[in-house]
Amino acid sequence: MGCGTSVATEPQEERVEPDDTVKSPSPALTMKAAILIQRWYRRYMARLEMRRRYTWNIFQSIEYAGEQDQLQLSSFFSFMLDNFTQLNGNRSDLISQLLNPVVDPWLDRETCYKLIPVPESYTGPRLSFPLSVSDTNALLSAFKEQQTLHARYVLQLLYETKKLLKQMPNITHLSTSYTNEITICGDLHGRLDDLLLIFYKNGLPSAQTPYVFNGDFVDRGKKSVEVVSLLFAYLLLYPDYMHLNRGNHEDHIMNLRYGFTKEVMQKYKTHGREILQLFQDVFSLLPIATVIDGKILIVHGGISDQTDLDFLSSVDRHKVKSALRFPRRSVEQLDIGHSCKRMRLAAGSHPSSHSKNQRTPNQRRRCGHSRQDSAASTSSSSSTSSSSSSFCSPRTPSCLSPRPRPSSPSMPYTINVLQVPYLDSLSSVPPPAPPQHDREWKQVVDILWSDPKTQEGCSPNTFRGGGCYFGPDVTRRLLLRHGLQLLIRSHECKQEGYELCHGGKVITIFSASNYYEEGSNRGAYIKVGRELVPRFYQYQVSRTTRKLTLTQRVRAAEGSALKALKEKLFTHRSELLSGLQQYDQNNTGCVSVSEWTQVFESVLRLDLPWRTLRPHLARLAPDGSVDYQSCFEDMEPGIPLTQMTPNLADTLFRYRTDIEIIFNIIDKDHSGLISIEEFRHTWCLFSAHLGVDIDDRAIDDLARSIDFNKDGSIDFTEFLDAFRVVHKLDNKEQQLNGKAAGRKCS
Repeated sequence: MGCGTSVATEPQEERVEPDDTVKSPSPALTMKAAILIQRWYRRYMARLEMRRRYTWNIFQSIEYAGEQDQLQLSSFFSFMLDNFTQLNGNRSDLISQLLNPVVDPWLDRETCYKLIPVPESYTGPRLSFPLSVSDTNALLSAFKEQQTLHARYVLQLLYETKKLLKQMPNITHLSTSYTNEITICGDLHGRLDDLLLIFYKNGLPSAQTPYVFNGDFVDRGKKSVEVVSLLFAYLLLYPDYMHLNRGNHEDHIMNLRYGFTKEVMQKYKTHGREILQLFQDVFSLLPIATVIDGKILIVHGGISDQTDLDFLSSVDRHKVKSALRFPRRSVEQLDIGHSCKRMRLAAGSHPSSHSKNQRTPNQRRRCGHSRQDSAASTSSSSSTSSSSSSFCSPRTPSCLSPRPRPSSPSMPYTINVLQVPYLDSLSSVPPPAPPQHDREWKQVVDILWSDPKTQEGCSPNTFRGGGCYFGPDVTRRLLLRHGLQLLIRSHECKQEGYELCHGGKVITIFSASNYYEEGSNRGAYIKVGRELVPRFYQYQVSRTTRKLTLTQRVRAAEGSALKALKEKLFTHRSELLSGLQQYDQNNTGCVSVSEWTQVFESVLRLDLPWRTLRPHLARLAPDGSVDYQSCFEDMEPGIPLTQMTPNLADTLFRYRTDIEIIFNIIDKDHSGLISIEEFRHTWCLFSAHLGVDIDDRAIDDLARSIDFNKDGSIDFTEFLDAFRVVHKLDNKEQQLNGKAAGRKCS
């Protein structure tokens, strides 16, 4: 007993003498085995990298396709507001509310927040202005604990931020002579965890730790209000050391699709509309660029061959409420002549009344690209407009038909006649020359939306649908013209959080980790000192991925990407089947791999390696052809649909997000209910936007069928849920989990 030490004893065993007959492998054999293992490992890593790359391509292609859809919808709204309502003499509440919302003068006075009482039961932070360090610390702690800032303080924060931003220039000039290093962050997209991690690793904003946040603070993430509130609070606390650039998502029309509007209305049901209006004003006042030591230019998107920093310094940025809103041109600017042919187009017109102009959804998208190119060409012919800045169909919805003039292949054609609706007819009008405010708008669009490319030159950004692609030569010219050394931009998610291109003269920085899926990408930020040499810091907010191997992370991201792609296939099911059946004359249900690939490329217009993805999307028949019906086996509607025409069902599936945007505009009190008459009005507008033939009787039948309690109102949350694409396997798992939970309860 006691605390003695234990001694391990070994059992006595007979010693085994080495067998001289066993020979060690020869060096040549050892080398051969090592080479075989190395080859296997390299193949394994190459396959893994291939999967990682096509997973990334799927996520990015679907994201940019969504931006194209948003731009086309916004273009349709712009046309309706600029022409349709003026020519017919009745301004549409729906469209004007979206594009030209009247800001209540009440919001420009301090009473906008002083009249809002804060109840005693409120346990969140109580801010006092001007803000102090204790206020920002309290705000930081409250958001960490999932608390919501009271509407009064949100309005006051926005009011004070607006006053400060009005005094700021379009381009902020910073110097490293007053500080050791400046930290530059990219897109955050409502990821509060990423912002908190940056502050933890790099330090809170202060005179010793100045920051530049390069736009896209909101949308997509669930904590956009918290992220932007913290940024604005530190901007008010340290206006000389906290700097914010505007991104393409600081835009009230983008916020309708990508979540910020919905988030605000859910968190602030009573004062949500006033908060959104103030956010709209504040976003339009954000500076559009930052320059460090006269050598480093920081913009959100990029540049074009027409970008002029001196001109941008004089732009009235507050006028550009939305980059998606093309500068307004009144009817007086259009020389409307006599009608060239009769055509009904009234506020309640039906798609069938202009059947000659109808297009399938796929044709509409293709026409959108051609119109974009033509619009860009028109811009290039003007001395006051950018040759590359454009949006898909900037002012020409599907019901208009531009008539291009034949030109040589080397010269882009221009539109010399435009068909616009006038009362009950179509009139031919020449497109007017862009005025000064058009040039201002295009310069801002290029700054917010453009992307770099490896090829020389400048061309319309057809992948996103807005801005341009700028090559190394464009970068060199701009840097040389303004005496700059480096361009830092954001706007694109990168797997490592950053990327260098154009010979190291352009850096992309992205700060939202796990952007597409848990483990899909790292976030990063840059630190620049007096020597102006950028240093990169990477991180990843993770609760589960640290425990996963590289293979497991790639597999999880790949599964999520393929799910999203299959949902995309289901929403284009009718178009895909129509294209595939053209090659399947004998109705065998099979086509060749090349035919399958060709149809998918032409219909979906996603830049993806379809042959590589085919094993994940469709089965092969015994003869090696593709069983194309198998592409849709794993998907089904959220709710079984009955008594609905295939044309209407396909349209609802494909344009579910666009319909939700229009519904949210109509539903002014955000009750989730709209009247049947408003439902019909929505479809009149939307049918004109799509250029598809949807019978009025089908719309009426649909409206009556989803008015469950027959009170004349439609719960469109349930309605949209019916047109959500779900995976059959997920449904089975949910049913099994439900049964298991039921057995446990019993």
